[in-house]
Amino acid sequence: MAAEPFTRTPTERERRNDLFLALALFVGAILSAALSSIAQVYGDEQADLWTALVYAVVVAIPLAFRRRWPGTVAVVVSVAYFAAVTVRVPEIYVGNMAMFIALYTVGAWMNDRRRALIVRVAIIVGMFVWLLITMYRDAITEADDADVIAGAMSPYVAFMLIQLLLNVLYFGGAYYFGERSWAAAEQRSVLEDRTVELEREREVTAAQAVALDRVRIARELHDVVAHHVSVMGVQAGAARLVLDRDTTEAARILSGIEGSARDAIHELRQLLETLRTPGGEATDTASTLTLDDIAALAEASTEAGLPTDYAVIGDPVPVPSLVAVNLYRIAQESLTNARRHAGSGATADVRVRYDDDGVEIEIVNTGRAVTHVRPGLGQLGMRERAAASGGTLEVTSRPLGGVRVRARVPLPTPDRAGARR
Repeated sequence: MAAEPFTRTPTERERRNDLFLALALFVGAILSAALSSIAQVYGDEQADLWTALVYAVVVAIPLAFRRRWPGTVAVVVSVAYFAAVTVRVPEIYVGNMAMFIALYTVGAWMNDRRRALIVRVAIIVGMFVWLLITMYRDAITEADDADVIAGAMSPYVAFMLIQLLLNVLYFGGAYYFGERSWAAAEQRSVLEDRTVELEREREVTAAQAVALDRVRIARELHDVVAHHVSVMGVQAGAARLVLDRDTTEAARILSGIEGSARDAIHELRQLLETLRTPGGEATDTASTLTLDDIAALAEASTEAGLPTDYAVIGDPVPVPSLVAVNLYRIAQESLTNARRHAGSGATADVRVRYDDDGVEIEIVNTGRAVTHVRPGLGQLGMRERAAASGGTLEVTSRPLGGVRVRARVPLPTPDRAGARR
């Protein structure tokens, strides 16, 4: 989408400043006219003083609207200035200032840049045409003066060259500074737009960071609470069944419930400490959980009523702590789901497989036939953990019953790691 063209609109404060400027120039024009009349700047050809008062009004008051209608004001002031110099109105200094300000304003504030160029070029060309005509007329009038025809650089010619040079600097300066003001305002507008856009992006980024933190907290709470509460629920049910006929077994099961509760409280405390620590993500990745802890997870699953076999295939290699934590949580969530949904008599098999390309964990459980694996918060959390480690996750139902969960994470080989270093 094309960007909107830059435009300048005067503020109320700038309009008030224009009014004060017009009043100041009006007062200055009156004082200049009075002093110029007394000084007889045009000699015997000088016009009456009342013409200077009219000229002061026409040349100063329009400047109060110079930012609203810069082109119109510039034309009015320029015509008044040409007329005043032609009829010898006894005021020249404030008129020069007013014309410079009007030309500058066209370049600095006129939004139609093509029209701004045309207005300024027309005024400047008109001024130089008028100046050449005036110089030619004065040369004819002074032709009999010996100083005029004394040489190529007579005093009269030198004076005319000074007039030309001053007018070039005068109009060139008005044109240049007007363009520079417009360019500076345009650049400032671009910077303000970028600042607003960056602020908006910062707010979006902050909102995304908050959302990511909430997702991470929800995932951790789900993994910790769901696992331990599920284990305690199964153990409590088993204890209730054997409480009357086997108090020793019931005591053992209750001891397991106590241990599960203690583990849950410990992990919840670690999670809360992580959340209270600045840069908590780093604390989480430095967790003491490793892939070797999955063996204890399998034993706990067996004690909770789901017989679980554990095996390691291949030669173990060092695994980044973040990968180890995520794979551990995936195994934990898979076994929790198996205890909840596989039914009585189900078993589970956990395999940690190392190969040349990475590490893989596979959790297979037997039990009820599953026609369709419904995605839930637990499965969503597992997929997020696999993706966070740069790996993939597969959750599929088995034809003979149960579910297979396979998570694979690529690991850099020593040769490739050395090449990167």
